[in-house]
Amino acid sequence: MRFLGKTEAKLDVKGRLFLPASFRKELQGSGVDRLVLRKDVFSDCLVVYPESVWNEQMDQLRRKLNRWNKAHQQVFRQFVSEAEMVQLDASGRLLVPKRCLQSAHIQQDVEFVGMGDTIEIWARQEADEPFMEAEAFGSALEELMGGHDDDELKIDGGK
Repeated sequence: MRFLGKTEAKLDVKGRLFLPASFRKELQGSGVDRLVLRKDVFSDCLVVYPESVWNEQMDQLRRKLNRWNKAHQQVFRQFVSEAEMVQLDASGRLLVPKRCLQSAHIQQDVEFVGMGDTIEIWARQEADEPFMEAEAFGSALEELMGGHDDDELKIDGGK
């Protein structure tokens, strides 16, 4: 699955969002009908995971954590407890729980952002937050992909 691009939408009065057609097609083509919705770990947006992607991420996290370590258990508990299983209805709408809307400051206008194997949902007023200025973006890509030996990316001037 590859979710790409940005699309604006509006939340209806019942808290539902129409998933953009291109994203619905991608899900249908992969036979996915169950999704996981969670607030992003780093930003005030929601992340929609196809169930298989969610399961892979949960498995990856679990492998790095020790069940007998209190801090590890707290990290895992918080990660999974903030997730919600959701499904698209027959019209391609996603019912977003109120607590999720509140955690991402979503009132009505949203922007969907395709992130490869996941989809982000941003409150429209905050949708520019995750993006860098064009010059900083070009520099970061050059540093990452331009053949430098440094493993770490030094980003300044991001937005």
